[in-house]
Amino acid sequence: MPPRWPRQPDRKDPAYRRLDDRMNFAVHVAFFALCNSGLWFFQKIQAATWPWAVWVTVAWLLVLGMHGIYIFAIADYSSVRQNQPN
Repeated sequence: MPPRWPRQPDRKDPAYRRLDDRMNFAVHVAFFALCNSGLWFFQKIQAATWPWAVWVTVAWLLVLGMHGIYIFAIADYSSVRQNQPN
């Protein structure tokens, strides 16, 4: 069951942005695992030699790592301040 949000979702809400970014990262990890396991599975089944498979996996893993570093270390989830007229 997906997590419930206790109030109206608003991208300006720091807690909502943090949860949304982490859920997007989880989807990214799941898609990486699905695609790469399928790639390596079919390579083994066909007894093929696909030298590009290593590059795809390594490149995607680097992108996934950068995404994780951004989400967990760099992203600033402080409150978004809007310009209010005086």
